[in-house]
Amino acid sequence: MASTDEQHLAAPVPELHGDGIRLRMWDADSDADVADWLRGITDPEFQRWNTPLKPVTDLDSARESLRTKARETVEGTSVTYCVVDATSGAVLGSIGLQAIEPVLSVGRVGYWVLPEARGRRVAVRALNLASRWAHTQLRLHRLELGHALGHDASCRVAELCGYRYEGTLRGAMFASGRHDDFRDVHLHGRLATDPEPS
Repeated sequence: MASTDEQHLAAPVPELHGDGIRLRMWDADSDADVADWLRGITDPEFQRWNTPLKPVTDLDSARESLRTKARETVEGTSVTYCVVDATSGAVLGSIGLQAIEPVLSVGRVGYWVLPEARGRRVAVRALNLASRWAHTQLRLHRLELGHALGHDASCRVAELCGYRYEGTLRGAMFASGRHDDFRDVHLHGRLATDPEPS
């Protein structure tokens, strides 16, 4: 089993290209990346549906958050990509593969899109690209996607990317802006053996 574990994130994480976008690593030493990360995490629509474990409220906490993401990549537990326009290089959003468990061959995906990039299928394109990489290069058998009940846009992204709805998890996510209350989650899953979305 050790040889299988070593396959996961053993090499530098590659950039991914396709469908008009590029997925690259976030750079905690880049003031522009830190500012865009802060904008994404503090966006009201993001905060409506997500409650980070550690608050990100200013440039210092945003930079530390990105440094934590970089450490998790080195540790092999997650990868967080910056989604950029393939032509202009403009930052569009973020997509991450978290809670990578090589023994069970499973990981959990999550994403967000900056306000000015919404309505352009950025999340769909990024999720398809990242999912293909996770299944073929990381050789993860199962990818899970959970979103708060009522987040219809995220539900649609999941369906368009071949993540089947598998049920509702009761009280599985923090309520908006709180760490002492919970809400239900729609669980979607995609297997390496599932057909590619059309």
